This record gives sequence, C-alpha cells and structure tokens, in this order.
Amino acid sequence: MNRINQLFNEKKSNILSVYFCAGDPSLESVPDIIRTLEKKGVDMIEIGIPFSDPMADGPVIQNASMRALRNGMTLRKLFSRLEGIWKDTRIPLILMGYLNPILQYGFENFCRKCSECGIDGAIIPDLPFKEYQAEFRATAEKYGLKVIMLITPETSEERIRQIDEHTDGFIYMVSSAAVTGAQSNFNEKKQAYFRRIEGMGLKNPRMIGFGISNRQTFEAAASHAAGCIIGSKFIALLEEEQGDAEKAADRLIDALMR
Repeated sequence: MNRINQLFNEKKSNILSVYFCAGDPSLESVPDIIRTLEKKGVDMIEIGIPFSDPMADGPVIQNASMRALRNGMTLRKLFSRLEGIWKDTRIPLILMGYLNPILQYGFENFCRKCSECGIDGAIIPDLPFKEYQAEFRATAEKYGLKVIMLITPETSEERIRQIDEHTDGFIYMVSSAAVTGAQSNFNEKKQAYFRRIEGMGLKNPRMIGFGISNRQTFEAAASHAAGCIIGSKFIALLEEEQGDAEKAADRLIDALMR
C-alpha cells in the first residue's frame, strides 16, 4: 500500500505535513531535514523543487527557492540526495514543484525516479486537472505515484467532485486564493469554506494548507479536515535557526501544539 493511503487509513485527524524547499539551506541538507522532521513526529513531508518563478508562493518560500537555486539545486541533484532515503523513513514523502522543471526532466523519468527513491506522491500546482487526466494520469499510475490536486474557495463543486472521483491519496485544500504565507487567524469566510467542503462527503481525505502558522490556525483548519500543511512557518524558523532543522522543528511543534 502507498504510504499516503496507509497514513490516512491509520490516522484520521490532526495529521501534520511539513514543507521545505530542497537545497535550502544547502544541497546536502535534504536527508537531514527529512529524518529530523520524522523524528520530531511529523506525519508527512513535502519536499519542494526550487523554481525561478514560483507563482503560487509568497516571499518566504520564494526566497528559499532562490537560495536553493543559487546553491545549485536541480531536480537531478535532488533525486541523487533522495536515493536510499526510503530505507530509514516510514512516513509519506511528496515532491511539490511546478510543471516546467518536471517536463524538462521528462514526466515519465520523473515518475520512475520517484518510484525508485520511495517518493509516494507529487503536488504540481500549475498542472490543470483536465490536462492531468488526459496526458499524465496513466504514467503516474504506472509508477504508483499519487498526484495530489489542489482546490481553492473558487473551485466549483463540479470540479471538486471530479477530482475526488478520479484521484487517490488526499485533496489539498488551499485556504485562500492568495499566495502562501503565515496568517494569525482564519476569518469567518475561510472557515465557512472549510465547513462547505467538509459537508460535501468526499471520499478522499482533505489537508488544508496556506497560512497555517500557530495553534489557532492549526486547530481551526484541522477541525474541518484530516490535518494541515505547514510551509512558510517552518522555512522561516529554519532560516532563523541558521539551518538547524532540529531547533526549527522544535519551535514549529511548540507553536502549533502548545
């Protein structure tokens, strides 16, 4: 069983997924960050593929991506640093990145390397669902790679139900149509969106991301989904701690849970 499915079968609530950008703070930091986050109790990890034009990301993740690119991180180098990581990690690992570098690498090559490295899924924010269905789904399924689709408050109910019917793993609920970045709380409009999707009775579990940075936002989102995805907050803490993943993870858990 794919580890994403296994996680959601075994744990139904308060799932914590953490995103970091591969190559930041260094090329060699990728395995250490993964192992550290798992040791600290994180349930799932999203590994960002740096890109020069991360249009859905706010300044914290954009800056991390730029630092990673300056450090020389590429998709090829990322896969080399992920080789063997599956031997000593048990939690799901997901690659998150934009379509352009994946297509340059070759989509089938990408899926094959994910399978070889023990990557369970991929999130490609600028891959439209219709295009995924027509051009990429068969290849991804051939290699057992779960391609996770995003929905926003503007996504139609018809499209949400199509995504739910034709994908497997979880649905990534973007908390707003804005770019990524920490928020202190969620207003009533966003919470109404969370309740609306919760009430649709979808078969796939849902994870809420964008803007979650403290206990208040984590609890508000997690009460309407299987769990939450944290990105900007962890990256900011990692920078503040000068690349010390253990200290950054401790501070993140403290901010979210205590």
